[in-house]
Amino acid sequence: MTSNELSSVISFAFIALGLSGFARAAEPPEAKKIPYKLEKFGQVRVDDYYWLKDRKNPEVMAYLKAENAYAAAETRHTEKLQSELFREMKGRIKEDDSTVPFKYRGYYYYKTYKKGLEYPVYARRKAVDGAKEEVLLDVNGLAKGKAFCQVGFPAIRPDQKMIAYAVDTGGRRFYDVYFKDLGTGKLYGDKITASSGNMVWANDNRTLLYVKQNPETLRWERVLAHELGRLKDREVYYEPDEAFEVSVARSNTEKYIFLRSGATLSTEYRILDAANPAAPPLLFQARQPGLEYDIEDGGGFFYVLNNGGARNFKVSICPSSDTSKTAWSDIVPSREDTLIEYMDVFQNWLVLKERSKAQGSFHILDRSTAAERYINFDEPAYMTDLGDNYEYRTDSLRVTYESLTTPDSVYDVDLRTGDKKLMKRREVMGGFNPADYKEERLWFAARDGEQVPVSIVYRKNIKLDSGKNPLHIYSYGSYGYSSDPYFSTIRLSLLDRGFICAIPHIRGGSEMGRRWYEEGRQLKKKNTFNDFIDATRFLIARGYTSPRHIYAEGGSAGGLLMGAVANMAPELYHGILAEVPFVDVLTTMLDPDIPLTTGEYDEWGNPNVKEYYDYILSYSPYDNVERKAYPNMLVTTGLNDSQVQYWEPAKWVAKLRALKTDKNLLLLKTDMDTGHGGKSGRFESLKLTAFEYAFILDLEGIKE
Repeated sequence: MTSNELSSVISFAFIALGLSGFARAAEPPEAKKIPYKLEKFGQVRVDDYYWLKDRKNPEVMAYLKAENAYAAAETRHTEKLQSELFREMKGRIKEDDSTVPFKYRGYYYYKTYKKGLEYPVYARRKAVDGAKEEVLLDVNGLAKGKAFCQVGFPAIRPDQKMIAYAVDTGGRRFYDVYFKDLGTGKLYGDKITASSGNMVWANDNRTLLYVKQNPETLRWERVLAHELGRLKDREVYYEPDEAFEVSVARSNTEKYIFLRSGATLSTEYRILDAANPAAPPLLFQARQPGLEYDIEDGGGFFYVLNNGGARNFKVSICPSSDTSKTAWSDIVPSREDTLIEYMDVFQNWLVLKERSKAQGSFHILDRSTAAERYINFDEPAYMTDLGDNYEYRTDSLRVTYESLTTPDSVYDVDLRTGDKKLMKRREVMGGFNPADYKEERLWFAARDGEQVPVSIVYRKNIKLDSGKNPLHIYSYGSYGYSSDPYFSTIRLSLLDRGFICAIPHIRGGSEMGRRWYEEGRQLKKKNTFNDFIDATRFLIARGYTSPRHIYAEGGSAGGLLMGAVANMAPELYHGILAEVPFVDVLTTMLDPDIPLTTGEYDEWGNPNVKEYYDYILSYSPYDNVERKAYPNMLVTTGLNDSQVQYWEPAKWVAKLRALKTDKNLLLLKTDMDTGHGGKSGRFESLKLTAFEYAFILDLEGIKE
């Protein structure tokens, strides 16, 4: 860049920052155009904002800061509302709180939160009456003076005398691992730098196996073994295929360590004797295209959850002496109307998490008698999953449960009787009463005739069919991840101001089984966008709302959804929140040097094949921005985002600014300290949500 070009960029930064005496503080930034040609299959695409990829370029930083300043100027009149929203969101949180303890090897482990503090304290006590609390790790101390700090639950050494814990202070998911002696409270001199944070202890109480990612592509590619006191770590396994990532886990019996290599549509496991971590890992079943499987130790044999000739998965068993696919024998068949999502194995029980008609349940099988039962819940739409279950010899199953009106709950289920005992339900402060709200599960016909479910929630006192209710509609629709009807305390800030909140269970997720996912990926990806748009039109047709009052939200791949619907049906939405949006799909998928790209081919298709190139080009939000009117839009990103690079939303906003014909708001807000997940503190993270909600409420004319 020439000095004149640099001056021009810094100039617009000063204007947007309000440092010029002759320009309006709210003048939108205008990124300059530097045409960059991208050629493929004889076609040339010109990207005027390709230059924004260079984070080391001071012009790029100037542009991002100018956009931040513009967003702040345009929303300055909402600062009081933002503060009010933040206070009420924070006010619903019980500040002194703790999780339900889980039992592991003679101790109860849990985490607590203290009044006024952002981060958890990990603790334990012996499983005897009157035992005192032992603090394992106070994350508040680790986070002191840091803009970002992410620390998961520590890895407990089998002898219970040491923990390993992983710390990310950059937001890009590179974790440094430390070792703490629980007897003395002192840190060992050992340290692992820039790991993925995925790690397990071997049974020798000396070896920690962990995963290292590629520093450029961020792919989890190597399993290493760290022996306490040794300077050099030993490589256990390297995954050469760029479409696969590797991870480690312990079997429930704690006899094995599993090394899983996984792509979107293929899996391969290796097993390692946890008592002999120096031994070479043994291949369980070689990878095959389209074969996905997970394993668990059953004591002398293995359970194998797999999709071999079974689209919705089935459960097989095989002897420990022969784990090849030819030795797999089916014990739970595949069913066309039921997806087996995952399994867990205990000494006496096989537990399957299943999903049918967008509703989850647990299928319990007695391992000795083959007797079976189902654990269900009663609400019309809910979300349930397995909780913390670390005891192999148990007849009690911990599960979590929530719905659009029921706060997060923890149950212990008696596996012998099916009886559920409520252990804890999140206490929502500020006078929340679930009886004030109603949830429904509705169904609508998409444009191709497919019946699609949508979950909605609203306050009972609103006039449902007025046609004027503000509506918040959110979904995801990718990777087979289901958009479950979860409880949200922050959502109450919309509901209590008269909003209807809707979650359409669109294709690309797995709410209706594996077929649902297959119908929303690769060459059928547009079904995801069509379902969301058709859900919006369905709710309008029922008289619940109208386009002037509809606000859509989605993040990451859900941000791609937002970009697509903004191009395809901008007239339906008054406002759109696109958070860390994946919007430059074609250019990203054509660049193997961009983090996490090659492993995504099974999801989006490989654009080096013309059929996929053409299809991705037909919907990629950045490539399909046109000279037309768009809704009001707020776009957020993080400079350190490892999943969706900051330049995708930045380029998208720059192109929208240049082409859109309306006078609606278009704001880009970049967090200069964080990554894909935003702020790490439990309260600090609410400030962005308050900003986003103030944006929506202000558009709706709600000022307080």
